[in-house]
Amino acid sequence: MKIDLPEHDESPWDVVIEPAGINISNNLRDVWRYKDLLFLFVKRDFVTFYKQTILGPLWFFIQPLLRVFIFYVIFGRIVKIPTDGIPPILFYLTSLIFWEYFAGSWKKTAETFLENQQIFGKVYFPRLVLPLSVLLSNGVKLAIQFLLFALFWAYYYFAGYGIGLTSALIFLPLYLLIMALLGLGAGLIVTSLTTKYRDLKFLLDTIIQLLMYLSPILYPLSLAEGRLRTVLLLNPMTSVLEAIKFSFLGTGVFSFAYLAYSLIFGLVLVSIGLVVFSRTEKNFIDTI
Repeated sequence: MKIDLPEHDESPWDVVIEPAGINISNNLRDVWRYKDLLFLFVKRDFVTFYKQTILGPLWFFIQPLLRVFIFYVIFGRIVKIPTDGIPPILFYLTSLIFWEYFAGSWKKTAETFLENQQIFGKVYFPRLVLPLSVLLSNGVKLAIQFLLFALFWAYYYFAGYGIGLTSALIFLPLYLLIMALLGLGAGLIVTSLTTKYRDLKFLLDTIIQLLMYLSPILYPLSLAEGRLRTVLLLNPMTSVLEAIKFSFLGTGVFSFAYLAYSLIFGLVLVSIGLVVFSRTEKNFIDTI
């Protein structure tokens, strides 16, 4: 009896996983395939945030309130920096919760490779899932803290402090998109560089803190003149924060030109970040 054996495949493997090329559409397609894992990482971020704490999720409200109180005492009562006629507490809170979304996304994304090297070394999944999960988890945190802001806004509104919503509020998704792009792009670049240069990890907090003082959070943009105003406007977060204050409080600077600059800046930053991130993920295990 003659038995015909199947032709032998030259490859001994059934599935071969190779690093993908630098292709944004392919990366996003892979992320969509692993969307369940994406949401699991978002859930993980929330669980670890208040795990083994007494107050639990209340820290989402306590943290911004503590920072606003400090800003109010130091910059509102002692230094007495004007806030364009807006109650200082509401002025600081409006900018702070949105700034924290950007800064938190940047800082957490910048830790992607170093904080998850054990996971990356054991199992395959699109590495871009983790930075995107950071954006989502920080977005949910922003939504929770926005409830706190809404309570303060309603109190000052009905108390007759002269604040009010403007039609620019319809561009809120654009503001969020710009902040997400800026945080994601900066984080991807930093996390890629920290695989070789660990010094950046220690400098990042200082850089974020410096950028905060170069953003109209503790003071209105109207106080800046000349070169200082130009420097502040070069910061892509300035136009976003000013537009947010204009939308919710009726004061601030709203400019499509400035927002367009911030949007383009964010898109360029993300493009560079994706390229650097894609190149780094291929051999970062050997580097770390």
